[in-house]
Amino acid sequence: MCTAATYKTKDFYFGRTLDYEFSYGDQIVITPRNYAFNFRHVGDMKNHYAIIGMAHVAEDYPLYYDAMNEKGVAMAGLNFVGNAVYAAIKPDVENIAQFEFIPWILSQCSSLVEVRELLERINIVNTPFSEQLPLAQLHWIISDENESTTVESMSDGLHIYDNPVGVLTNNPPFPQQMFQPK
Repeated sequence: MCTAATYKTKDFYFGRTLDYEFSYGDQIVITPRNYAFNFRHVGDMKNHYAIIGMAHVAEDYPLYYDAMNEKGVAMAGLNFVGNAVYAAIKPDVENIAQFEFIPWILSQCSSLVEVRELLERINIVNTPFSEQLPLAQLHWIISDENESTTVESMSDGLHIYDNPVGVLTNNPPFPQQMFQPK
């Protein structure tokens, strides 16, 4: 089971396990500042923060599993099989394909305050990268040195949760991960 966790002492740490028996060709990938991202529904982004993380690169596009930008905002996508549902394209919002979500956030946000502002106008859509690389069923943890949030796209819409523990694992949905019987 994959798990992402944050840890803060005088420094901020963000890490995750990737518990697969095989590799998708993942590698350490650095997307330099101002490398042109071509987002499927919102066009090109030519000016952005640098990003480093683990990704599978397809057609010169980094399909990030997890990453951190130069401002210290970190993000990981974890399996959410059976629960993840992505929306159809909608007007008047920023339609971001599931595989674009990590670079979309990390390219422009220097803090969780900015992440939350961006999330208010986002729609995570069901556009696959290609026929050979269909949609991954994921939910995400996004963190900076001060706080964390969890994002889940489900059949009843986009859910954004404060994550006071700074930890996320695969299924179940985040509210059930936080449940502690007394």
